Amino acid sequence: MQALRKSLALALSASAFVAFCAYAQKYPAKPVQIIVPFAPGGGSDFIARFTAQRLTDALGSQVIVENRPGAGGLLGIEQGVKAKPDGYTLTLIASSYTVNAALYPLKYDPMADITPVVQISQGPMIVVANPKFPGKTIQELINLAKQKPGTINFASAGQGSITHMVVEFFQYRAGVKMNHVPYKGTGPALTDTISGQTDIFFSSTATALPHVKSGRLRAIAVTSTKRLPAEPEVPTIAESGVPGFDVILWHGLIAPKGVPAPIVERINAEVNKMLQIPETAKQLETDGVAPAGGDAQRFGEQIKKEIALWKDVVAKTGVKVQ
Repeated sequence: MQALRKSLALALSASAFVAFCAYAQKYPAKPVQIIVPFAPGGGSDFIARFTAQRLTDALGSQVIVENRPGAGGLLGIEQGVKAKPDGYTLTLIASSYTVNAALYPLKYDPMADITPVVQISQGPMIVVANPKFPGKTIQELINLAKQKPGTINFASAGQGSITHMVVEFFQYRAGVKMNHVPYKGTGPALTDTISGQTDIFFSSTATALPHVKSGRLRAIAVTSTKRLPAEPEVPTIAESGVPGFDVILWHGLIAPKGVPAPIVERINAEVNKMLQIPETAKQLETDGVAPAGGDAQRFGEQIKKEIALWKDVVAKTGVKVQ
């Protein structure tokens, strides 16, 4: 009887595997949607539409972008995570995904309820200052902040944003305290740094570099461990007095938990092919980032590592958002 049960279980498993593979081979049999949890027109939207256009050609089926902004990106992500796990709903996430996981009570598990698919892009943030700010290097910034704690104003795109949390991390690592001035978005934060209303801003490179080149902002450092190819003379924070400091901005695709592995592998492979095309790198450079790629497991490890990092930052700094 036990042998019969074992044989029956093996037969059922084999049957399910065959059906599973047949389903994956027919994929996609209808349009695929990429949920973007932000409004149209930003960097996330650009990368999603760029990717969707190329996946449409590669998969032979339309890939459409659905913008579902709200609650700082949490609304669209929740909808994507809770979608049917059939491979027809993907969600574009940014590095803020891992920050949110550390700051907010979520209605989903940021690791257990998702299937990482592929990381698309990556790039550092850049520390910029008003040209009249006396600190011209990270070490000078640290020295000034230690001499007069709480007097240097740093702008952010809002409480709990990546532009806020990266400075909390920097302050913790450097042993300094500055004054946080949150704005409603990157635009006004950058504008007030240019005008001198605030002193420094940890910005995306795409947003800040035009103002650095025009002389309206001074670049102090980048947040990754490698220098920015577009501005090789700008040092990293890690080489400027805070060893090991490393924060990057990135975008990638996730799917709900339980999506068939062959479908994940197919999408991952097609995106990796796209990222190897020289024209892709040129297009992504317009948004201040570089191609990333790699397998789904590596992307999942990146997400997990960053969630742990930001939870540690929150625990050690006591930062709270309203």
